[in-house]
Amino acid sequence: MAADSKVETISRLAQWRIENFGPCTYKKSDPFKVGLWNWHLSIERNRYLYIRLFPEPSRTSKEHPPIARFVLRVSNSGANRRFYISPIHERLLRTSDDFVWPVDSNFLGRFIIDVEFLDLKICPLNGGEASSIWPTDGAMQSLASQSTLQCLSRMLDEAIHADVTINTSEGTLRAHKAILAASSPVFSSMFVHNLREKESSTIDIEDMSQESCIALLSYLYGTIKQEDFWKHRLALLGAANKYDIVNLKDSCEESLLEDINSGNVLERLQEAWLYQLNKLKKGCLMYLFDFGKIYDVRDEINNFFRQADRELMLEMFQEVLTVWKPA
Repeated sequence: MAADSKVETISRLAQWRIENFGPCTYKKSDPFKVGLWNWHLSIERNRYLYIRLFPEPSRTSKEHPPIARFVLRVSNSGANRRFYISPIHERLLRTSDDFVWPVDSNFLGRFIIDVEFLDLKICPLNGGEASSIWPTDGAMQSLASQSTLQCLSRMLDEAIHADVTINTSEGTLRAHKAILAASSPVFSSMFVHNLREKESSTIDIEDMSQESCIALLSYLYGTIKQEDFWKHRLALLGAANKYDIVNLKDSCEESLLEDINSGNVLERLQEAWLYQLNKLKKGCLMYLFDFGKIYDVRDEINNFFRQADRELMLEMFQEVLTVWKPA
């Protein structure tokens, strides 16, 4: 193994010091590791000085070939030091043929090649999107968010420094005024003005079951599970409307749009009218009239009309006229 074949690395920077490149026309470095892969640099002299960067053949480089974003710098090590810096390259690197940088200069004797890896991505073999092996701002933010959610979950589950009691129809729960106030202008108003909730640190939510109220708190603390949201979405919709939690109301509306069927379309239409959910109302009317499902609910429609708001009935009649308008 030649003494000047070794490449030193620190962080994402690799440096190859070549002591003598005189009469020989080709030289390859020892392998050096950056990221998941072992790499080689090689130099070859012809008319130009050709510098190559490539991963060492291995199972890793074959199954997870790297996409490297990098910059190269070549300099002589004499008194009058000159630098040649490459553009920033981004290449899928599998073999030594995938990248070569020609340097139009005659380097003799001792010189240095630096390669700085700006990013390394794994190229998926199935053609999906490449992903960086190094943390990005988004990845770091995701890790921070996960940690925060774990803390919030503990605060709720263990009532850590809880300062407000919620009375439901089936029992009491403990929560935090700051979380409730930040999530809802209605809750915020309760704790700011001289209302009973501020004085007693108690909120009555007796129109919700304890289980539904737990789902509401889980949503506000960012820890709700999909199955719990799905199970309690009608109760959550009522709470979102009552306490002016806009993002929860929008989420409930989108969810209720996803599984309209003949068994629930009239109930959904009534909920849409009650809570002024225009997208859900339009979806229900399209389901009934544009898609002709009104015939599937003939047995229920009479009872629905006896209870429905007159303005809703007028909208339904107008929808009938629109759909059945002669061509």
